Amino acid sequence: MDIADPALRHQLEGGLRALGLESALAPPLLGYLALLVRWNRTYNLTAVRDPRQMVTRHLLDSLALAPHLDGVARLADLGTGAGLPGIPLAIARPALRVALVESNGKKARFLRQAVRSLGLENAAVHECRAEALELPGQFDAITARALATLADIVAVGGHLLRPGGRLLALKGARPDAEIAALPGGWRAGDVVRLEVPGLDAERHLVTVLRAD
Repeated sequence: MDIADPALRHQLEGGLRALGLESALAPPLLGYLALLVRWNRTYNLTAVRDPRQMVTRHLLDSLALAPHLDGVARLADLGTGAGLPGIPLAIARPALRVALVESNGKKARFLRQAVRSLGLENAAVHECRAEALELPGQFDAITARALATLADIVAVGGHLLRPGGRLLALKGARPDAEIAALPGGWRAGDVVRLEVPGLDAERHLVTVLRAD
């Protein structure tokens, strides 16, 4: 399917409405998708090739986090890969400052091109591992879509959180074993089942905070 196919925009707009987001977000999101499809031919940024599947599994899956960002002004997306969920969230929430953290050089080059092409002044690319990002206590939240276990995420990125900050982890099935394995000093908060339009799979948002 071509990115310009009206059916693709219709699919995306329907998904945006289902998530309570404005359909006016569709053009910039499709602009990002066009870049991703083009670069993916050469750089293998994602195993998903079908643009229809990209709308569901990349754009809408990422944007399911958007309604849960109350009180978050600065977000670090760890191991963002091709910019997921960070770039869709930066598009949907212009007031949100997003740090796109990615150590892979090819993916970081794509991220810088995407940020420039889309005019995302609220997003910055950091080409490094999460544990090497020297911005301690600077973020209201960190997120990771497919990086590692909850314990691993807080181990490499917990230093980035301000006091009272939280990890917002996107997971598939409810990760009870990962929650039980959180290290001392951390605890799980809300575990919310997300409904991603068009996705026939479980998705959960797990909030992790420092223990009182």
